[in-house]
Amino acid sequence: MRMHHDLILTGLLFVTIAGSALAQSATPMDPLPSWNEGKSKAAIVEFVERVTDQSSPDFVPVAERIATFDNDGTLWSEQPLYFQGLYALDRVRKLAPDQPEWSNTEPFQSVLKGDLKGVMATGMPAIEKLIFATHADISGEEFQTSVRDWLATAKHPQTGLPFTKMIFQPMLELMAYLRANDFKVYIVTGGGIDFVRVFSEGTYEVPPEQVVGSSLDAKFEMTNGIPTILKTGKLDFIDDKAGKPVGIYRHIGRRPIFAAGNSDGDLQMLQYTTIPSDAKDNKPGFGLLVHHTDARREWAYDRDSHIGKLEKALDDAPQQGWLIVDMKDDWSKIYP
Repeated sequence: MRMHHDLILTGLLFVTIAGSALAQSATPMDPLPSWNEGKSKAAIVEFVERVTDQSSPDFVPVAERIATFDNDGTLWSEQPLYFQGLYALDRVRKLAPDQPEWSNTEPFQSVLKGDLKGVMATGMPAIEKLIFATHADISGEEFQTSVRDWLATAKHPQTGLPFTKMIFQPMLELMAYLRANDFKVYIVTGGGIDFVRVFSEGTYEVPPEQVVGSSLDAKFEMTNGIPTILKTGKLDFIDDKAGKPVGIYRHIGRRPIFAAGNSDGDLQMLQYTTIPSDAKDNKPGFGLLVHHTDARREWAYDRDSHIGKLEKALDDAPQQGWLIVDMKDDWSKIYP
């Protein structure tokens, strides 16, 4: 009888332990662990739960759950210059021996002198000139290899970190959370589509076909019997500001129900996502702006910044109901 009693006690103990373990495993994990508890995190979770609940009047079918994210300043840092611009600067230095005229021509002259302020003083036209000089007259594969090699070795001039280590952990979690709820996540960037496609899948788990961006024209030709895509020096499309909704229309074919950005360059994308197209349009929409407020862990800037200027969108956000994410207060960590 004693052995029988002990077996019963052992069995009850096992059931208790197993039940406790199952209860713990059934506790839902926090999908956004790098987001501090507060209204920003709560608003995101509430929206996702609302549009994925079939009993909700705001339920959105899986096929229509489209989320679009800007890249520069939204998914990774962008100061003191867009990272693609820093790639272009390094590319100028590498190509300079074959371009002697650059030593007397701006903005190339400033680049070769290491005068970043001189480059920035000439504004965006200078940056565009650098992009054309470093991104054209090269095959698509050669360009991809160049970007991949640069990302593998280049370090940020101020933090010393590899650029792909300066991605925002909270935004990685947000994209993963949306994907777990059957959203299809796209990157819609003012940066170059060919540039971002090189690292989007390995860095953000966003495949290249789900990247929309600015582009130079390209052409097909047979080179020594090999099918080749050649990038030309002709501007094809600028995927910024009013260009972003056009890029979404062309590449995706559905209006997003979730859009995230950080600057006035994303204003029209958030408008396209959240403002009804007519009186019958009752589809829910969520707009999010990353506000760079953390000068200690990253940078603090908005209205007067030469990169990532946030003014009009910041003013419109309260009226439109867009979520302003305060990087300093809402994120427990910045980088992975």
